[in-house]
Amino acid sequence: MKARSRRGLAILAGLSALGIASALVLNAFRSNLVFFFSPSQVVAKEAPLERGFRIGGLVEEGSIRRSGQDLTVHFVVTDLARAVPVVYTGLLPDLFREGKGVVAQGRLGADGVFRADQVLAKHDENYMPPEAARALEQARQGKLGAPEP
Repeated sequence: MKARSRRGLAILAGLSALGIASALVLNAFRSNLVFFFSPSQVVAKEAPLERGFRIGGLVEEGSIRRSGQDLTVHFVVTDLARAVPVVYTGLLPDLFREGKGVVAQGRLGADGVFRADQVLAKHDENYMPPEAARALEQARQGKLGAPEP
């Protein structure tokens, strides 16, 4: 085999390996990408049923119900325009309270109940995740927008 042929074969093998590695990285990135939706967007059926996403807003007053047998908690997340029921099993953050900001990550069931894998609460009196604050403001103005990554 000529030196030129070996060099061409090595370049082709290198480009093939680079292409395969790029495809694997992009696939991993796509599967870990999580979008944020407001309760208004979820009720308007803009949220995916087959993929996980985040929902954020305020914990509705009087909506927290705890199971007596395990760590399951039922509550409602609202953006003051629409509300979505949430079910979570696990330990909640210390700052989780009614009327306070919350972001939950999980999947929406066919029954319209959001099953959370993770629940995050704001960490002080002045902070709310930017996506949740933007969704609350849009809901107050009566606007439904597209999800922002």
